[in-house]
Order: sequence, then C-alpha cells, then structure tokens
Amino acid sequence: MKFQEKLIRGTLIKRYKRFLADVKLDNGEQVIAHCTNSGSMKSCIERGAEVYLSPVNDPKRKTRFTWEMIKINGDWVGINTGNPNKLAFDAIVKGTIPGLGNYTTVKREVKFGDSRFDVFAENDTETCFVEVKNVTLKEGNFALFPDAVTTRGQKHLKTLMEVKKQGMRAVMLYIVQRSDVEIFAPAEEIDPNYASTLREAVAAGVEVIAMQATVTPDKIELSKKLPVEL
Repeated sequence: MKFQEKLIRGTLIKRYKRFLADVKLDNGEQVIAHCTNSGSMKSCIERGAEVYLSPVNDPKRKTRFTWEMIKINGDWVGINTGNPNKLAFDAIVKGTIPGLGNYTTVKREVKFGDSRFDVFAENDTETCFVEVKNVTLKEGNFALFPDAVTTRGQKHLKTLMEVKKQGMRAVMLYIVQRSDVEIFAPAEEIDPNYASTLREAVAAGVEVIAMQATVTPDKIELSKKLPVEL
C-alpha cells in the first residue's frame, strides 16, 4: 500500500482525548492531527518522537492531517487503524496471505447477523468471513492484542464462532504494524476475557493468522506471517 500523497514529517507534542494529537511540523508550524487509534497506544507513544502525517483535503474534516506512524527505538510503527483493512483486502484479492488465496469474490464490510466483518471472500467451494485487527503493542519480542479492554473485540470473536458453526470459514487476521517483534499472542494481562475468548474461538474452529507489516514513510506492505502463541 503506497501512500497517495507525500507524508509530512513532524514531532509528537502530545496525544489527548484519544483521537487528537498535537504535532510540530518540520517547518515549525504546530498542527492538530486526527488519531484513528482508540486504544491506549501503549509501547508506541513517546513525546518528542518523529511522526509522519498524511494531509487531508476534505473541507468537512476539522483536522487537516491524519497521524500515520511514529518512530519508536529506531523503527516505524503504523498507528492508523484504517490501513490494516486496506492491506488485508488487497492481499486477499491478490492471494498473497498464506492460506487466504484463490477467492473469486472479495468484498469489504459485509454484514453477518448483527456484526459487520472487514472482509468477505468466497469461491466455488467455500465462503469466508475475515475480521481484521491492528496490532501495535509490544512486550519483549511479542506483538500483543489488545492494548486496552475490548468488549467489541470479544463480540467479533463470538460472531466468528457462529460463522464457523454455520459451516463457513472464519478467520481472525491480526496485522502487526511494527518490525521489532517475532511472535503474536493475546494480551492476557490487559484483557484476560479477550484472551480466553480467543482460545475458545480457536477451539471452535476459528483460524488465527498474524501478518507482520513493514512500515515506511513511502508505503506499508505485508512482509511475513508470524507464529501465534495462545
């Protein structure tokens, strides 16, 4: 996924009200950027860190920029939660995610029951629903999810179990937007209920795939599949 417009460099002053961040651009201007990440952003928030913003040309938007990434310990971490959905959709269309290929129809935002899944895919032999989550939390060499308690995430897992129960394929796809981790696992200490629900879902036949993304100011691309430790 290449950025359509050149990103703008700055340094983080502070994040506040969850969805806003003050950033000082390289030209000295201080701006407010929209932060799409509603989580705690633990392990990927640092005042004074280098950041990149994408310009927004929508006159209806109150903020003129979207916060895309932050440099932590020399590595870029992608914090825009909308990008993993784009990455997942494009990769499933192209068949570049191991085990998620050969689909003739791929759609975004398809309803199932009272939930809406990020990706729907099918071919002559199977129907598949995929839920996508953005992962930025790091602990040691582990990428962890979630970084805050998520009842919505638990609901998605339970609905994926219902998908599987009805004879379709159900996939929980974690997109890890940082390169300094080697294994994916649920964040047991932050949300034990989510961790136990994830294990329950796997036992019920829901598949878990964790894909690592390489993040740069020019583009974000999926690089490799990470082992999953439940």
